[in-house]
Amino acid sequence: MTIVRIGIVGAGVIGRTHVQTMLQEPRCEIVGIADPTPAAAEYARQQGIPHFADHRDLLRQPGLDGIIIAAPTGLHAPLGMECVALGIPMLVEKPIAETVELAEELSEAAETAGVPVLVGHHRRHNPIIIKAREIVRSARLGRLTTVTALWTLRKPDDYYDIEWRRKPGGGPVLTNLIHDIDTLRFVCGEIESLQAVVTNGARGLPINDTAAVVLRFVDGAVGTISMSDAVAAPWAWDLTSGENPFFGRNTENCYLLAGTEGALAVPQLKIWHYGAESGWGAALSTELVPFEPGDPYVRQLGHFVAVILGGEQPIITGTDATRTLAATLAVERAAAGGSTITLSPTPAPPRRVTPEGSLV
Repeated sequence: MTIVRIGIVGAGVIGRTHVQTMLQEPRCEIVGIADPTPAAAEYARQQGIPHFADHRDLLRQPGLDGIIIAAPTGLHAPLGMECVALGIPMLVEKPIAETVELAEELSEAAETAGVPVLVGHHRRHNPIIIKAREIVRSARLGRLTTVTALWTLRKPDDYYDIEWRRKPGGGPVLTNLIHDIDTLRFVCGEIESLQAVVTNGARGLPINDTAAVVLRFVDGAVGTISMSDAVAAPWAWDLTSGENPFFGRNTENCYLLAGTEGALAVPQLKIWHYGAESGWGAALSTELVPFEPGDPYVRQLGHFVAVILGGEQPIITGTDATRTLAATLAVERAAAGGSTITLSPTPAPPRRVTPEGSLV
């Protein structure tokens, strides 16, 4: 069995999730945790893992096979560029960067250098989402026509006692809605354009707490997303999927996909369809689609190991994740301008490096 040696930058909540996942993976050796905070040093000591106050010391460790970047979003791009320069494969937590421009710069540099980038949109590794994608792509629903997504729950009031969460980028659009946008792109296809309305009326903080988004997909379907982190409601992936035991699991759905031949409710994976007769006067039949459950973080780590070893290509590359970021950032831009934002579903070809070292 080949052992891969992986380091992690950032020991916050998501960083510790990665650490605990790696501790259960016999193919992984944790080289160290890089994080300047005393809390991170104590956590590393408790776990018996080497601690580095400066991430550069971690990156210089001999035999380092990969890095997980779980630092604050503003550090994703610069840390990623350092990994590119050293030729170290990386798993970058979402969002890949603060801006589309920085995301494109990192993606292009990595592609030019041949350094693998896997972005941590972990729901793509959830068997429920994978099965939903298979159903939509199999045409069991016919032509996908409407998509309804809900992310409505209540975060505790003290969640926003942390200063950075009250600043641009800390609200639920970039923190949470980006998951749903990536999931819809993965399951339903590329988003062509969107419109949006956002408000901060529920909490009154400088960042928005509620949004309504209208989507048009490239293949012709239209969709809506309703989002709020300030409501008493159960319709959110976190509360319905059972993915994270912290949240428990409600018997509700958060994605409703309707096509000309059938409809699908997720995460229950319940399909609705007509029998011999169809139309609003006919009865609809239902069936639950079986699937094999699995921890998406465990599956994501296994995939990252395979990417490092060269056996698989990243399920979501930097270029792919940049399109998710562009769609997410377009929500507040569309709301501010009261306009329709048209997205580019097809990335431009990567620029090449000239002998003089410039990008063209």
